[in-house]
Amino acid sequence: MAVRAVAIGATAVALSVALAGPAMAAPAGGGHTATRQAIEAAVQDGVPGVAATVRDGGTTWSTTAGVGNLHTGKPRSADDRYRIGSITKTFVSTVLLQLEAEGRLSLDDTVATWLPGVVEGNGHDGTKVTVRQLMNHTSGIYNYTQDDDFGRTYFLKDGFFQHRYDTKTPADLVAIAMSHKPDFAPGTSWHYSNTNYVLAGMVIQKVTGHSYAREIRDRIINPLHLKATSLPGTKATLPSPSSHAYSKLAEETTGPTYDVTKLNPSLASSAGEMISDSTDLDRFYSALLGGKLLPSKQLKEMKTTVPAGDSPTTRYGLGISDIKLPCGIHVWGHDGGIHGSSSAVVATPDGRHALAFNFNGDWSGDAGAVVVGEFCRK
Repeated sequence: MAVRAVAIGATAVALSVALAGPAMAAPAGGGHTATRQAIEAAVQDGVPGVAATVRDGGTTWSTTAGVGNLHTGKPRSADDRYRIGSITKTFVSTVLLQLEAEGRLSLDDTVATWLPGVVEGNGHDGTKVTVRQLMNHTSGIYNYTQDDDFGRTYFLKDGFFQHRYDTKTPADLVAIAMSHKPDFAPGTSWHYSNTNYVLAGMVIQKVTGHSYAREIRDRIINPLHLKATSLPGTKATLPSPSSHAYSKLAEETTGPTYDVTKLNPSLASSAGEMISDSTDLDRFYSALLGGKLLPSKQLKEMKTTVPAGDSPTTRYGLGISDIKLPCGIHVWGHDGGIHGSSSAVVATPDGRHALAFNFNGDWSGDAGAVVVGEFCRK
């Protein structure tokens, strides 16, 4: 069964698929016209609503389109907080690289060094997988969100409405992965696996004695004053202001639309549980790429990439992707999907120009066109 990968599983590689086509011609006059047109096109394509913010040097521009509530018709707000899914991985990677800079771990430590006996079974062997391989998805560890039973239980309609408030521990999620064979021997190929970042969160806790959530708050959220960014744990609701989130809860993109705003995000754990807004995501990426969160050595490690599968336009670093746009410009970023929420944040290599946006529906819309519209404008 091929459950739609947008739930938790969206990655910057998925974003790159949309960027592989010809460059979109920017309308005369420059500015954000092409960005705005791409956002409006996403709504015409079926996305209920879009919220986006651009940070470019000392200026900020925000725009919205569509609605945040299909029942009342209330429009989306640029201040909406939303589930960011796999963009969580960039936060987790930043913490691990800070710990390396402090000499508290090496990225070349094996997973078994910190989590003995956790990665075992069906050919998985934590003594042969490094922390770095978790972070750049070359570990070969099976992706738990691709498990058919997990997909039926949490991504499809009947299972979701019965289990949306279930609590899953990181150990639960890793156990699902260990019930399958690895995708390949560690270091021999590339495959995106949410299990990698569940394990990365567990490593952070073992190294520091604190949860990955606390470390992200102490090391990133509080220093950068990210007021809209949070790690909800098992809390099912979104903080205000926010819009509703919608999904088809099906393998197809047709059929009824369901409100999936409320869910227990523990099913995503450190692979994708976080909540933020577009302004905060821009600020985070600007600070990260601008060298304010990592020493130069660690930032260079983060930006050391490997081929991301067969994608011709994307290479994956440590929790971040290098994406080549059709106009030849390179941006760094990540996208993230979780029920009813598809998000992306991308920025120029120096972090001075950043774009973050959210679709409050997970079955349609061209995210790549929004990125191209912003960064390939004349």
